[in-house]
Amino acid sequence: MQPNAGRITTHVLDTSKGAPAAGMQIELYFIKGSGKEESNIQVAASWTNSEGRLDSPLLHDGKLTEGEYELRFHVDRYYAQSVHTEQNPVLWTVVPIRFAVLDARSHYHIPLLIAPGGYSTYRGS
Repeated sequence: MQPNAGRITTHVLDTSKGAPAAGMQIELYFIKGSGKEESNIQVAASWTNSEGRLDSPLLHDGKLTEGEYELRFHVDRYYAQSVHTEQNPVLWTVVPIRFAVLDARSHYHIPLLIAPGGYSTYRGS
């Protein structure tokens, strides 16, 4: 792998529709410290395109460093775009996913599968 080739990417699928989640805001934070000394530093923000993907990586070009990060998926704003009945209420507001970057030269692809009543994630490729 080339030096500085590390990057963070994501995509979002709406499993209730069986389709990509277009128009979802995503923020990326670097977590500095821990406990009461913890601070969250926003390092990137973007919106998903019509394919539920970002047009470019959240971090790349040598900007990725080792440490703890948190993706924040604004699912409440995404679901506000569509109508939901009381039988299918949206529970989530913001879905945070924390993960550790252990090798700043690696690709960290963190997808989100979302529905009004549940979500799942994994490390993709």
